[in-house]
Amino acid sequence: MKRLLTSCFGLGLLPVAPGTWGSLPSMLIFALLVSMGVSNNYLLLVMLVLALAGSIVCVGFAPAAIARTGKNDPGEVVADEFAGQAVTFMFACFMPINYICTTAIAGFLLFRLFDILKPWPIRKLEKLPQGWGILADDLLAGVYAGIVFQACALSGLIEFLSKSI
Repeated sequence: MKRLLTSCFGLGLLPVAPGTWGSLPSMLIFALLVSMGVSNNYLLLVMLVLALAGSIVCVGFAPAAIARTGKNDPGEVVADEFAGQAVTFMFACFMPINYICTTAIAGFLLFRLFDILKPWPIRKLEKLPQGWGILADDLLAGVYAGIVFQACALSGLIEFLSKSI
């Protein structure tokens, strides 16, 4: 059960880019809820619950994956990406969402960019013990991505991209 949850129901077990696959459910839930017309407050609540659920799973169950694999950050553990991606979309709840696909894709790509590049001090957070080190860098990557995400939306870049595609 621990492996099923930390791998986000097997997404982390996929052979290529497990972190990208682990980020996908949060993005899809975000896009689905926005397309259903839910309020920004409800959307924020759902993203907060997703971030908390992923965080609890990661901190609670990732140590078992660390012990099993002998790696400090096993690739199969993607509950951290699930949580970090939800954090990014929490920022979207404070802006109008007029272009669902572009907004969802932009938030997804920004999170993946920050999660992969790990600008300061994201990489330092990986040194925290056990599941905390796996999780903390993704939560901060989500915050960084969320800030840039809001700047893109407020500057009109998301609207421009939506009309250009």
